[in-house]
Amino acid sequence: MAEQQQGKGWFGRLKDGLKRSTGQLTGSIGAVFTKRKLDDDALEDLEEILIRADLGVQAASRITAEIARGRYDKDVTDTEIREALAEAVAKTLEPVAKPLLIDPAQRPNVVLVVGVNGVGKTTTIGKIAHDQAQAGRKVVLCAGDTFRAAAIDQLKIWGERTGAEVVARETGADSAGLAFDALIRAREVSADLLLIDTAGRLQNKATLMAELEKIIRVLKKQDESAPHAVLLVLDATTGQNAINQVEVFRNVCDVTGLVMTKLDGSARGGVLVAVAEKFGLPVHYIGVGEQAGDLRPFSATEFAQALCGVADGS
Repeated sequence: MAEQQQGKGWFGRLKDGLKRSTGQLTGSIGAVFTKRKLDDDALEDLEEILIRADLGVQAASRITAEIARGRYDKDVTDTEIREALAEAVAKTLEPVAKPLLIDPAQRPNVVLVVGVNGVGKTTTIGKIAHDQAQAGRKVVLCAGDTFRAAAIDQLKIWGERTGAEVVARETGADSAGLAFDALIRAREVSADLLLIDTAGRLQNKATLMAELEKIIRVLKKQDESAPHAVLLVLDATTGQNAINQVEVFRNVCDVTGLVMTKLDGSARGGVLVAVAEKFGLPVHYIGVGEQAGDLRPFSATEFAQALCGVADGS
């Protein structure tokens, strides 16, 4: 199965990964728009479909109005609606589709990776390390989720896979102290990039947030400009709850960009549109599987076409 996936181009794998989200969205559109006049009732139905597909009320309303322009009171097919929808979604996402920039003048670039438990932070760090190592950069990883032995072990495995040095301590060690030491080590080995994992126990929000603030504080003792990026990892399966997570983490640390994971396990991939509409934060990567190559830089057009079942990807 993994070999089949690797044999496909990225757009094919993205379409496969979004199959559940696409199926729900296009199935609903197909049921409503076999051949129908785009009147007020039809537009209301379309807006409801987009809300149910997790695009959010704000985006659903604006996109429906956009699709109506030039088509109102005309006969439309489901294919026309899907193509218009793909165009409108791409337009919404284009401003946020930005690569993670590593400034060669700033060595090491310090990237703090945050998010609640279970979203795939540690795996995401491993995959970004793989991506950056492929680009010829020297990477150091910091196993800062010191509360979970599994996270520490997992990051060490990714370190072996990617050739990145891993700075780690025993379970329960002070994560801020570890981040401090990791930055010292990254400087010693002239690394281009330091990726720092963090804990994500949102059920104890005050403790978690105090911990993140402390990590940022100790990093600034060495480099006032650090961290140079704070990536929030979101799990697509949580749907609209992703919006709440963005709000919580933005209140504590200056989130500079997003990574959306587990799009292959969800029928709620449309939430990426809702998040983009509400916050306008850069989306650097999306993930549709477990393999290293299943996390890729985000393309607005490819995502929109795959989500709406429009064949292209070129």
